[in-house]
Amino acid sequence: MSFWYLSIMNKNTPPQDLRKEFRGGSMSRQTSGMAYGYVQANLAILPESMADDFKKYCELNPQPCPLIGMSKPGDPSLPELGEDIDVRFDVSAYHVFRDGKFIEMVSHINDDLWRDDFVTFALGCSFSFEEALMDADLPVRHIELGRNVPMYRSNIETNPSGPFGGKMVVSMRPFPTEQVKRVVEITSSFPRVHGGPVHVGNPNEIGIENIFAPDFGDAPEIRNGEVPVFWACGVTPQVAIEQARPKICITHKPGHMLITDRLNSEFID
Repeated sequence: MSFWYLSIMNKNTPPQDLRKEFRGGSMSRQTSGMAYGYVQANLAILPESMADDFKKYCELNPQPCPLIGMSKPGDPSLPELGEDIDVRFDVSAYHVFRDGKFIEMVSHINDDLWRDDFVTFALGCSFSFEEALMDADLPVRHIELGRNVPMYRSNIETNPSGPFGGKMVVSMRPFPTEQVKRVVEITSSFPRVHGGPVHVGNPNEIGIENIFAPDFGDAPEIRNGEVPVFWACGVTPQVAIEQARPKICITHKPGHMLITDRLNSEFID
């Protein structure tokens, strides 16, 4: 069964039901296009000893790291985002880092990985403004093709906090030149889910040598008359984690988000 069919099938599925499917291990797809109208979140789960520095990092870099939820140490719930959320099981795929290096992908954070001092950070996701673009008849290519959004390591520096720092990761969506102004207007009204673009046009200007070979996600399709538009991306913390080298850290797999009970309409300014 194709990802595109699954996304359409799950477009109107309530977030609670999708989380139950992830929790039970019956679905492990990336979540773009699912739970239409609801906020999806990037995750970073770190030891409490590094939580203050990471929180400050998010505050200093609100575009790539828009903080929308934070747990208490050892608590897997995020009640401000959903009453029944359990971050150990409610994402379809996780990445595990040790000493800043990616070690493995897992479907659940079982007892052998979970720690009583873990603090979970939830960051806003650009999937929210993608729905606003589609509602304005501005098609989003990777959703049309049933792919994950392409993401790249840029040369844009983030503001450091303690051991956290490094370059910004950006996501890209191509649009016809005449639509770019409207795209910028719409996405800029969502500052808590990355907001407006950080760059439009030549990818080389932000350190991307080959736009058809993304560092994360799937290769894009860019058609004649279209320009690439780049947004700050919630995968940026994974680059900061590589630099900070925590003994252990767990994140979402890029594109495999936590689906919350919060409405996208709550995040419009």
